[in-house]
Amino acid sequence: MTPRRILSTPDADTWIDTLTAKHGPLMFHQSGGCCDGSAPMCFPKGEFRVGAQDVLLGDIAGGVQVWIGAAQFEYWRHTQVTIDVVPGRGAGMSLESPEGVRFIVRSRIFTDDETAELAAAGEPARGA
Repeated sequence: MTPRRILSTPDADTWIDTLTAKHGPLMFHQSGGCCDGSAPMCFPKGEFRVGAQDVLLGDIAGGVQVWIGAAQFEYWRHTQVTIDVVPGRGAGMSLESPEGVRFIVRSRIFTDDETAELAAAGEPARGA
């Protein structure tokens, strides 16, 4: 089975459920630059416009898509990313900011076997 590129912790899933109840369907975008640096940003689904320079890492929490900028993906393609949540307030536009928590990423490097499986599966989807 091909390893997943994106995971989420139970605590993150709880917050995603809470934010979904308030804002409707959600999406994440993992950038490599502005606002909170490389923090995952949570938006109402469709509010962040993804394009050809965005790569779909997969989905978490029952169907919430997680996108990453193509340049950032090239740095992180060898890692499995996990979205987690911690107390504190980020400085960005992410939906959880007013709630006193912030989403963060944790990562681990794929094993050689996992890397080979991912390569055999082909490149992940990109935005339109």
